[in-house]
Amino acid sequence: MHETEKWVIDEIERMHSEINRMIREIVSPEQWTAMQQYKGFRPPTDVYETGAHAVVRVEIAGVNTGDLEISFANRVLTVVGRRRDPAEKLAYQQMEIRYGDFRADVLIPWPVNEEEIEATYEDGFLVILLPKKKGAHKVPISAEVEEA
Repeated sequence: MHETEKWVIDEIERMHSEINRMIREIVSPEQWTAMQQYKGFRPPTDVYETGAHAVVRVEIAGVNTGDLEISFANRVLTVVGRRRDPAEKLAYQQMEIRYGDFRADVLIPWPVNEEEIEATYEDGFLVILLPKKKGAHKVPISAEVEEA
């Protein structure tokens, strides 16, 4: 292996470890364990911000809403579900659509009004609106005065 290739691989492994460390600091130990042990697939997911919302858009065509579960805890939005294969197949000619269990975990980097989260499912996309909290919480600062 060329020295440059080794350096690139080492750097990717270092970044992977650093990202995992940062995520472990944010999510609960239970969430981290669930994320590490999960064996399903992750559907294509977009996350973007508008003026009033964080928006998470998950491509899950063919999924029944009864097979979906959405939760939000510790700034992590989790979408779990199952895409069932409706066809009986004798032999595959081509297979690109993934079936079975899926999970998408999305870290939301700003405060959210959890009570006002909304989800809609239309045209194969699950769209979740997470309203941003208005205003910042000010933290009071106390100081001890040293007597001279």
